[in-house]
Amino acid sequence: MSEAVELDPAEAKMWITVTINGSKGTYLVDQRLTLADFIRKQVGLPGTHLGCEHGSCGACTIIMGDKAVRSCLLLAAQADRESIETVESLAEDGVLSPLQEAFHANHALQCGYCTSGFLMSLVARLREGPIESEAQAREALSGNICRCTGYTGMVAALMSLPTPNGQSGGAQ
Repeated sequence: MSEAVELDPAEAKMWITVTINGSKGTYLVDQRLTLADFIRKQVGLPGTHLGCEHGSCGACTIIMGDKAVRSCLLLAAQADRESIETVESLAEDGVLSPLQEAFHANHALQCGYCTSGFLMSLVARLREGPIESEAQAREALSGNICRCTGYTGMVAALMSLPTPNGQSGGAQ
């Protein structure tokens, strides 16, 4: 029979250094704190939403490094020395990004709860190249869930974005 190991509360915390939306900071975090809770509560960026807390809905999607990730499935400790982008990074000086403008113009959101996760997933996808067809748009949207069924507007928003050749069809 093994003995129970008592954890020293001081050892349950650790320092992490992370760059969030271009601003580098060092934080003392509980080793069991989720990245989503860290971003929302400790850093004070409420745009990263928590939906299912199981990684299924995508409301908590952020970009870490160059990949869209579910922040509810990661620990803050795993973000040590990483670069993170949240939805708050998209608008500059109060001016919406082209993707945010396209969502607005095409009524691609209803309640808005899932929107930040969709936007961050799509930013990561659009960095890989333009979305040029409705089928590609639907594929790009498929990893996130909208309970208000705003998918038609989201597809229209993606199709309204200019491509690198100046045509509509889905560039960032």
